Amino acid sequence: MMKFVLASNNAKKLIEMRDILSEFGVSVISLAEAGIDSEPEETGTTFEENALIKAHAASKASGMPAIADDSGLCVDALGGAPGVLSARYGGDERQSDEDRVALLLRNLGDNTNRAAKFMCAVACVFPDGREFTVYGECAGEITDAPRGAGGFGYDPVFLVAGMGLTMAELDPAEKNKISHRGNAMKKLKKELVKHYAEQ
Repeated sequence: MMKFVLASNNAKKLIEMRDILSEFGVSVISLAEAGIDSEPEETGTTFEENALIKAHAASKASGMPAIADDSGLCVDALGGAPGVLSARYGGDERQSDEDRVALLLRNLGDNTNRAAKFMCAVACVFPDGREFTVYGECAGEITDAPRGAGGFGYDPVFLVAGMGLTMAELDPAEKNKISHRGNAMKKLKKELVKHYAEQ
């Protein structure tokens, strides 16, 4: 089984990544399990740049292949915000998911254009310096109020296109099939198969 370190200390993201990648024969350990206690500053201006910054740092520190994702919510009426600042929306990482959701809804107000998409860039970096990046998206719109108890982040206010349910109302298996991260992981699997076939 292929083994990678996930460049994140987000427990919920680790569970989601493990669920998605286990069916592809990939095992994932956290930074803490790899003995790494720091995360690099995300100074990139795009999801791809931030994912690569994190993956390179984790691979260098662990000597293992590393996977990192950078993802976020892009809302049309807010000019693509919160975008790469999704986890720091409002400028304070200590805020809760609920605080960030409330800020998003306040900023949207009664705007009738609620179109949005979740975007995800996943970077894979190997100890020998080889790297690749894949992308996934999930289209939808922002609800007027949170719905559902599952997921995390902006899931309770993201109504998935064509489903009539928010991300937070989907069970994890359903979410992984259609989510931005799930879509990126399908592409990641193809790239990994290609990578190991070339070895």
